[in-house]
Amino acid sequence: MATSVFCIAKDDHMTVAIVEKLRSEGYGGSDVSVLYPDTSTSRDLGHEMHSKAPEGATAGVSSGGVLGGALGWLVGIGSLAIPGVGPFIAAGPILAALSGAAIGAAVGGVAGALIGAGIPEVEAKRYEGKLRAGRILISTHAQDGKQVARIKELYQQAGAEDIASAAEATPAAPKSPARDDRGRGSDQGATSRPAPDPRTIGGRQH
Repeated sequence: MATSVFCIAKDDHMTVAIVEKLRSEGYGGSDVSVLYPDTSTSRDLGHEMHSKAPEGATAGVSSGGVLGGALGWLVGIGSLAIPGVGPFIAAGPILAALSGAAIGAAVGGVAGALIGAGIPEVEAKRYEGKLRAGRILISTHAQDGKQVARIKELYQQAGAEDIASAAEATPAAPKSPARDDRGRGSDQGATSRPAPDPRTIGGRQH
């Protein structure tokens, strides 16, 4: 079963070490995702983004820094705004997942965005606190249990925190129409009654 394996990296250098190790082990640009707050505009992520924030987020992606150069081989990298929290930079498949998620819908903030991208609620809430503190989320796609174990081992060797895994969501199978005991569709109505005996009128037989 396809699984996503998550962890929190303490800083840029740890993130680069983990991502490069995953790459050397054969994981491709569509297997690895990274999400981190864009601090190029402001370190106070508790406030709403203002008019200059999109400019800063874009600049943060283009200027790169330590992470920018290391993440260039992932499938995509870009900035996004999470309402009430601020600008984030996402690299890899998580960028498209977050962009398509109902950001902040039920839970709100970072946790709501992560849940919308398929991360379990318990982990999403824990990761939100870490991301707000400036830590970095890494997610890696694994095909089987052996890969899950190996990815977790790589995370542990690098000193990552909050290592977890969750089965990736699969499309639900279409449901067939409900049927009653007689094999007819349930839209036939409630229980039908037997036709009255024509020989019986008013409770007397003729």
